[in-house]
Amino acid sequence: MNKFNDFKRFTETDIRPEEFNDEHKKAVIEDITMLQKRKDEFVRSNCPACNFDDSTNEFLKNEFSYKKCNHCQTIYTNPRPSPEILKWFYKNSKNYDFWNNVMYPASEESRKKNIIIPRVNKTIELCHKYGNEMRSLLEVGAGFGSFCLEIKSTKKFKHVVAIEPTPELATTCRKKKIETIESPIEDIDFSSKKFDVVVNFEVIEHLFAPKEFLLQIKNILNDDGLLILSCPNGMGFDIRILKDKSHTIDHEHLNYFNPYSMSLLLRECGYEVLDVFTPGKLDAELVRKKILSGDFVLDRKDDFIKHVLIDKWEEIGDDFQQFLVNNVMSSNMWAVAQKS
Repeated sequence: MNKFNDFKRFTETDIRPEEFNDEHKKAVIEDITMLQKRKDEFVRSNCPACNFDDSTNEFLKNEFSYKKCNHCQTIYTNPRPSPEILKWFYKNSKNYDFWNNVMYPASEESRKKNIIIPRVNKTIELCHKYGNEMRSLLEVGAGFGSFCLEIKSTKKFKHVVAIEPTPELATTCRKKKIETIESPIEDIDFSSKKFDVVVNFEVIEHLFAPKEFLLQIKNILNDDGLLILSCPNGMGFDIRILKDKSHTIDHEHLNYFNPYSMSLLLRECGYEVLDVFTPGKLDAELVRKKILSGDFVLDRKDDFIKHVLIDKWEEIGDDFQQFLVNNVMSSNMWAVAQKS
């Protein structure tokens, strides 16, 4: 088993300190209210993975409607904010300001240890595994700049570039001396510049048109270039059990792909899919916390979940989470693909 998949206990509070919960909740409510005020401008969409217009209602949350595609099981918001509304939203988001100024700095060391360094190590491992050139790397949606900074420190890549369209976060990246482009990738002309590796972590779930995004990345990649992305797995344990009560289901996330539908979309965009896996480590803890807080109530048919997550948590909780990882059932998903 590779080091990336070895389960080591870390908790939600390591990356989201509880002392900021009230401030975070306030920022989230402000953002939700912003979007709700423009709901009349939302537009209808087919499934973002297979493009079929054949879905059933999955649930409602914060007045937003989530559908499940009957063909590929992708969960998606429909209707959804247009690209123009999304651009306006992220430019004015209170929650992103909060993360940039409060939450990221407060949890930076823990995030570096538990998320960023494993991401960097896995990225390098995947490049070696598939014999990929490691001259240039582009991160789309660089956020706080932690990944770019860490992978630059390895000196594995000669050229590292960040794309971060949110102004406050782009400024943070530049302060860390990261070459940063402050624009959505769809608006950038890369005709004279190509990359060996493009990574994006927790980005594609936010996008109005994921297919256009993946096609643009393909144009940016060198021949045989590697795409590495992560996103929520809509068929993962946390989401399948908690549904609308999962923190992963939020106003910013428009698309919840699964291993099958993500592979389908990548192939449709002209990629060779090399691997899809789910290394997430928090599913069991997140569901357990919802049960203990009373936010999610188990019924009689959930006796097995109670046994694992409550009665025998200390003895088998870690093993259960590792079972989810090993069987592609965690709610955090990675996909690795090569430009065909």
